[in-house]
Amino acid sequence: MSAPSPAAEKAPLPGAWLNRNVIGTAITSFLADLSYETVRAILPGFMAALMLPAVALGFIEGLADGVASVVKLVVGWWSDRLGRRKSIVTAGYALSGGAMGLCFALAGGMPMILLGRVAAWFGKGLRGPLRDAILAESIAPEDRGKAFGFHRAGDTIGAVVGPLVAAGLLFLLQPNSESLAPFRTVFWLTLIPGFGSALAFGLLVREKRRAANPKIKLWASLQALPTSFRRWLVGIGLFGAGDFSPTLLTLAAVVALTPSWGADAAWLGALLYAFRNVVQAVASYPIGHLSDRIGRRILLVGGYMLGAATMVAFAVAFEYEAATLPVLGVLFVFAGVFLAIEEALEGAMTADLVPDMAVRGTAYGIMGMVNGLGDLVSSVAVGLLWDQVGFPAGFAFSAVLMFLGASVLFRVR
Repeated sequence: MSAPSPAAEKAPLPGAWLNRNVIGTAITSFLADLSYETVRAILPGFMAALMLPAVALGFIEGLADGVASVVKLVVGWWSDRLGRRKSIVTAGYALSGGAMGLCFALAGGMPMILLGRVAAWFGKGLRGPLRDAILAESIAPEDRGKAFGFHRAGDTIGAVVGPLVAAGLLFLLQPNSESLAPFRTVFWLTLIPGFGSALAFGLLVREKRRAANPKIKLWASLQALPTSFRRWLVGIGLFGAGDFSPTLLTLAAVVALTPSWGADAAWLGALLYAFRNVVQAVASYPIGHLSDRIGRRILLVGGYMLGAATMVAFAVAFEYEAATLPVLGVLFVFAGVFLAIEEALEGAMTADLVPDMAVRGTAYGIMGMVNGLGDLVSSVAVGLLWDQVGFPAGFAFSAVLMFLGASVLFRVR
């Protein structure tokens, strides 16, 4: 069994951290999120119109995340063998940009929704770890927080614009429980930015090619990862097991608002989702910049703790029937902040903990796999708890796992 050859990290050539690759990945992610976050924002309303239960949405989200998690590990290791990543990332963006819009526009029930979601997240699994590896290798280590924060801000702006467009279109088209046509119209439109994201990555991002190393074995690559990184993955996994899909959070808001708002709850849910993403976009870059100055671990622990506290607050609001529009608005703010901390810092901290670029693709792959498996557990478990016990139980389950993840991460050095 061949071990990967050592490759000490070298800083990129001198220059501004806001370079072509940082800007290119931000534009690409903006278009990608504009596409699939538009879909995710209205999916709960679409499934409610099809009269599918919360457990169905939890199963779809969880299975998609599970598929993506396995793909992330394999493709990360495979890219280390090939010595190149860009073509795989471009293909992943094309698949994730087209699958959901196309399948959902044609869906009449759960099978096509499941197919579109799994295919799209297969594409996301192809592109996510490799894009992050390309980004990490484009900047100096001391600028990682800023660069990843800027990228996440661009990503999240797309996740803001998409749900706002979706909510506006649904409002104008006046959806109701008897009509699926407005939802289908929105799904078709998402194909434009979806395929545009693949085009943007292909044209804007440059890759630093490395020599192919076909002797690298998967198990040897995993063994080459630092012990501190593997311990960190335990905390990531525990937190992920409580960090369920935001689509389920939107569904909870739609259910809570329906008695008072009727059919308008669908576009209000999309609006809350967009509001959460606004908060995330605004917070991402300052958090990344701050992490370059004071360190990432404590900030990430704080973000995990905020996530646990937010889930407790959701549980209390639903238990005492206080989940009104203003209360949900405040809770979605906190959800946006903890997500900004999580997504801005996990990618940067992976590069910090794994300086050997020969196995960095594998590192991002296994980090993505652990996150994806956590999402699988959390989405299915929370969906089942909501259906069988009630919303407070699902939120409480999430809070406990998030707190455990923060506790483990606190002990990592």
